[in-house]
Amino acid sequence: MTGHLLMRGMIAGLIAGLLAFGFASVFGEPQVELAIAFEEQMAAAENPNATAEPDVVSRETQAGIGLFTGVMTYSVAMGGIFSLVFAGLYGRASGLGPRGLSAVLGIAAFIALVIVPDLKYAPNPPAVGNPETIGVRTQLFFVMIAASIFGMALAFAVAKNLRERFGAWNAAILAGSAYIVFIAIVHGLLPAINEVPENFSATNLYSFRLATLGLQATVWTGIALVFGYLAERLLSQTGNYRALSAAR
Repeated sequence: MTGHLLMRGMIAGLIAGLLAFGFASVFGEPQVELAIAFEEQMAAAENPNATAEPDVVSRETQAGIGLFTGVMTYSVAMGGIFSLVFAGLYGRASGLGPRGLSAVLGIAAFIALVIVPDLKYAPNPPAVGNPETIGVRTQLFFVMIAASIFGMALAFAVAKNLRERFGAWNAAILAGSAYIVFIAIVHGLLPAINEVPENFSATNLYSFRLATLGLQATVWTGIALVFGYLAERLLSQTGNYRALSAAR
């Protein structure tokens, strides 16, 4: 059954990736172009006599097949991981049906993998940031993601343990509050990074970050909705949906 769910998770990721690519092409590409133009302008101002070197990979390729490959790889991989988490939780850690559990997992993943890390280390256009610190910035970003995932998993465990004593809603509120406190502590312990040039347009920066957030929202909404539908059909056809519902 897990293998069938995994395939449906990857299909959901494929569909979500196509939607996200369309979103990125419309809303994300103009912001990247503005950032690249800023980078070229700053380079020309610092060294006006320098000859521009040809790009190893053309802008058209980066915005076309490069963007498509990156978005699709990410979406399909996340869809597969999503399905495995669903398979581990369904009928064990929650009384929700396939669509309900898929929606909850989609929201939790969006918060843990996107919202929380971005609050500490917000995404920046390619022209923003010191190339010499990219390794450190990447490491800190993944540390923030790991801490967020750990905190979210802990919050789910706390909610499950408190549900019988305090009820589902109160247990969820207590677990959510604990998660917020944990993330606030992690945010305070990790160093801040601010490498945005003072003369970089605040409007362009805001638009880029908003477009990035929209792309991620498209990915996780697509995965949660499409996988929930496909998983419900699969579990209904195999009888597992009725069996698990009766057990609950």
